[in-house]
Amino acid sequence: MKKIIPILTNKYLIAFSFFVVWMLFFDQRDYFQQQDRQEELKRLEAKKRYYVQEIEKTRKELTDLQNNPAALEKFARERYLMKKDGEDIFIIEDSGLLKK
Repeated sequence: MKKIIPILTNKYLIAFSFFVVWMLFFDQRDYFQQQDRQEELKRLEAKKRYYVQEIEKTRKELTDLQNNPAALEKFARERYLMKKDGEDIFIIEDSGLLKK
């Protein structure tokens, strides 16, 4: 017990302990806030990767539509249900019952 009291009353240990507690809980950039920001940064980077991929996919589709008449016809038929004269269109909706 006599050995513990001088260690606990050491001014450097008290100052260091105060500093650690302050930085963990009370500082403007405390530990928990930094963790939250790291998680948010990871989420935002994942969203950025997704949107960059979507932009690339859309650019590829756009150049294909501008340069390929068959792709333009396919796009018009699928998206806007356009048809040639004398054709019939049958729309089959997926009810979700067939999925497991």
